[in-house]
Amino acid sequence: MSQKAIREFSGKRLLTEWFSKTYPGCYTFGNMALITPKTDLKTLSAEHKFLNTEKLVAKPDQLIKRRGKLGLVKLNATWPEAKAWLEEKRNKEFKAGNVSDVLDHFLVESFVPHKQEEEYYVCIRSIRSGDKIMFCHEGGVDVGDVDAKASVLDVLVGDSPSVEEVTKSLLGKVPSERQPALAEFICRLFQFYATMHFAYLEINPVVMMKVAEGYMIAPLDMAAKLDETARFECYKMWGDIDFPPPFGRVSCPEEEYIEQLDAKTGASLKLTILNPKGRVWTMVAGGGASVIYADTVCDLGAAGELANYGEYSGAPTQSLTYKYAKTILKLMTKEAHPKGKVLIIGGGIANFTNVADTFNGIIAAMEEFSLKMIQQNIKVYVRRGGPNFQEGLERMRQFGMRCRVPIEVYGPEAHMTNIVALALDKEVPAENVGGGLRTSRSALDLLRPNSGLQSPENKRAMPLERRQSTPGPAPPSTSAWDLFTPDTRCFIYGMQPNAVQNMLDFDFVSGRAFPSVACLVYPFTGNHSRKFYWNTKEVLIPVFSKLSDALRKFPDISVVVNFASSRSAYDSTMEIMKYHKQIKTHAIIAEGVPERRTKMIIRKAHDLGVNIIGPATVGGIKPGCFRIGNTGGALDNIIASKLYRPGSVAYVARSGGLSNELNNIISQHTNGVYEGVPIGGDRYPGTTFMDHLMRYQNNPEVKMLVLLGEVGGVEEYEVCKALEEKKITKPIVALCTGTCADAFSYEVQFGHAGACAQGQEETASAKNAALKKAGAVVPESFNDMGIAIRKTYRQLVKEGVVIEKPEPEPPQMPVDYKWARKLGLIRKPSSFMSSISDERGQELIYGGMKLSQVFEQNIGLGGVLGLLWFRRKLPPYFAKFIEMVLMVTADHGPAVSGAHNTIVAARAGKDLVSSLCSGLLTIGPRFGGALDDAARKFSWAHDSGLLPEEFVTTMRKKKQLIPGIGHKVKSLENPDKRVEIIKDFALKEFKNTPLLKYALKVQAVTTRKKSNLILNVDGCIATCFVDLLRNCGSFTREEADQYIENGVLNGLFVLGRSIGFIGHFIDQRRLKQGLYRHPHEDIWIVPFDQHIQ
Repeated sequence: MSQKAIREFSGKRLLTEWFSKTYPGCYTFGNMALITPKTDLKTLSAEHKFLNTEKLVAKPDQLIKRRGKLGLVKLNATWPEAKAWLEEKRNKEFKAGNVSDVLDHFLVESFVPHKQEEEYYVCIRSIRSGDKIMFCHEGGVDVGDVDAKASVLDVLVGDSPSVEEVTKSLLGKVPSERQPALAEFICRLFQFYATMHFAYLEINPVVMMKVAEGYMIAPLDMAAKLDETARFECYKMWGDIDFPPPFGRVSCPEEEYIEQLDAKTGASLKLTILNPKGRVWTMVAGGGASVIYADTVCDLGAAGELANYGEYSGAPTQSLTYKYAKTILKLMTKEAHPKGKVLIIGGGIANFTNVADTFNGIIAAMEEFSLKMIQQNIKVYVRRGGPNFQEGLERMRQFGMRCRVPIEVYGPEAHMTNIVALALDKEVPAENVGGGLRTSRSALDLLRPNSGLQSPENKRAMPLERRQSTPGPAPPSTSAWDLFTPDTRCFIYGMQPNAVQNMLDFDFVSGRAFPSVACLVYPFTGNHSRKFYWNTKEVLIPVFSKLSDALRKFPDISVVVNFASSRSAYDSTMEIMKYHKQIKTHAIIAEGVPERRTKMIIRKAHDLGVNIIGPATVGGIKPGCFRIGNTGGALDNIIASKLYRPGSVAYVARSGGLSNELNNIISQHTNGVYEGVPIGGDRYPGTTFMDHLMRYQNNPEVKMLVLLGEVGGVEEYEVCKALEEKKITKPIVALCTGTCADAFSYEVQFGHAGACAQGQEETASAKNAALKKAGAVVPESFNDMGIAIRKTYRQLVKEGVVIEKPEPEPPQMPVDYKWARKLGLIRKPSSFMSSISDERGQELIYGGMKLSQVFEQNIGLGGVLGLLWFRRKLPPYFAKFIEMVLMVTADHGPAVSGAHNTIVAARAGKDLVSSLCSGLLTIGPRFGGALDDAARKFSWAHDSGLLPEEFVTTMRKKKQLIPGIGHKVKSLENPDKRVEIIKDFALKEFKNTPLLKYALKVQAVTTRKKSNLILNVDGCIATCFVDLLRNCGSFTREEADQYIENGVLNGLFVLGRSIGFIGHFIDQRRLKQGLYRHPHEDIWIVPFDQHIQ
């Protein structure tokens, strides 16, 4: 859910279009025109006639608040007056508060004369339960504190206010004769707001004037925000909508490029340029982590040097990370900094993103810029964990050594933000250093069960005991504070085999008796089963196309892990909630679910008593019990963070990526995690911090709480209230990230959709102060999070609240072959070898040439064939000859055997591929195969030194026809034009044509007997092709002979003739020809008493 501000012009355009369509003739809103940097004021009045006939209002349209107070509104002006005012203001820098920007977008609209008492204020904004309508009977520039003055009506999501409710709740101070029309307008305005997926809509003033027909209502000034994630629902209604940057921040082309990339992928890519001349640049994985890195840079006094904010997450492809990194490096290296620059490539411990794959893209980009990075004294600092992080970190080290770029590389053994202190030459807190700051564990070490990052107080005991139980006929009973038990089972909605295997591996290493995944539901296939591993044993898990079948088969299921996309998450969740008596907990993974849809899910879930985790979450984890999807990351992290058995600390967070970092921190400083839930990064997650903290408060097994909030929203204040009212009495360490927002003079949308402060109380600083005042332990920054957790935990141990136990030994888990190979633990000979193409890198490669180069150099189809068949770039005339061969062999009429077979198959109703194959299967020694034979025979005769007469005589004595000689129709008197074209080209363009000339001499001998014994097209192509291979300079003689022996010439005929066969298939379908049956009169049935030799 991302609320994005739109221009006033866009808001009024949507309002006008919707009202005129929904309530035609009821409302007349004024004319307007948008002026952009490209607008020609001299011709504008010709395009918009109203400018010449009406009095006008002119004002900037750049998300500037209080324009009237700032003198930025021209009222009651003629077009010449308005134009003069625009020319005075246009393209001039203007300072509004603490920010300055150039005025380059203006709105010119009809002026509406009215009285002060006819002005009203109305605002509709999104809240968790639905929407809030605010109304004030005194509107305009002097409206004052509307929060204090306005009447309020809360509307539950899915409901619409009635005229009676609006009148009673909002219009008490409006004259009674005006109330019906105004109430009706507000109801219709709400309908417009909800239909268009607005998140905020303010009109101040909306004027209501008495006219002959009743009342005329006109919105004068408008401010609005749309829920950008609803674009897929509203794109037709919205049209071409513009989301401008905040006033004071100019959007650069690189930001727009990354936004376009982000729109085309299921992953997340964000980039905001804060200070293009800054020396501190970041390239951070994860929405939550990106905020923490920006916070730490600001906390360490480098806010003015922070050049950018951004993040990549959601397992972007190598190609995407390459483009993302290249964009940042291009900006970073535009100009040098006297002190040099630093690039922080950071991130938490990934849940499912393959770190090595994403690093490959970043490394590829850095290799392109390595020379500039050295010249500009750019140092790189890397910290990352997660699946395959060892390989990724090693590749980063190798890049530094290979390209001589200064680079320091760290893994999850180092605190997440240590690299920021190192990059800024600040001291790293001693408590955060650990034993292996400058090293990372090997892949093999981290796969060993005794390699967990544990505090020295803990010692190992007996191996972990496996539970003994079986699935029951109903969901297992749970206490009021538990969502999951060791016997909880779920179904996965969507085809997510990796997530299923991750859950099963967690189940086994945690000592569960049976898998937590009972089945998958995937509506797009029929019922079947898929194979997974339970330790080393293979098990089948069923896949159902219908939810009802799955729940009937497995009545003990009580949880769904929903991997539906953002487009279908709402519909699928509503469908699953029909079974609320059985399915009590939903985890909705999708990011980008429209805000209104999420609120409808929340309301429905509340009414039915269903728990919602998400949307926009990785899931959650209850160590030793239940894991949602990919939460907790790779198995080595599960073991290292001691997530295979419960601890005493429960946490709730926004970010999925940071939840894994919390697992790591808590495991290093306490006896481990009891339960952890990342509720999701949207503004209104399905459950709140308080929902989970109260569960933890009531759970006697939980001794300590951890809360990780962030900038945006007000949910943390409910926690403050609970602390003050002693509803929460257990010690809690709490921190809201996003304090860096205070350093920016304009609004910044951070990685998560909900991470944007819409007022002072939503800032991280304000919430941290409130939490601290309420009694929570609030560290100064995330850098001190582990220290605060450790101190709080050690106090509980000292008081005897926590009694530490010996650490159980988790079972040794096998490693999947595919993953072990990625980690470099095993090797295996390849099953296949291929040398002609490669699609694994940034760009498809043909025979060593990038696809972009294929088009840049315009090598054509013949050139591509040379790359894929011969693994080399051919001379232009060679490539041209290949294309000529394909053209002349493309077809030879419908009567030849291949075309005939294709036609018969097409008329029998066979598909294109089957019909094509039918035709191709006729190619052989008698049809098409003469190319190869002609090449071999003519080459043999020429290379043996036989005179043409000797060659003809030798073939006659062997009773063999000369392949490539003779034609049924063509002759010396009626030459084959195809042969003439090919022959003339070869003689003109080829370096040498000894075999072609030899064949022509053979033709001179054979035509003495009969004039149709000419060199035919097969023979001409064959001899010319041999001449090419042998004499173009690209092949050795041995290579040339080998290619002929391998049947390359037949390949050319097959490729060319396929064009014609496909044409015959299409032709038969176009002509709608029926089933072919050969006439009997054309078939002679041989008498059965006839002897056949």
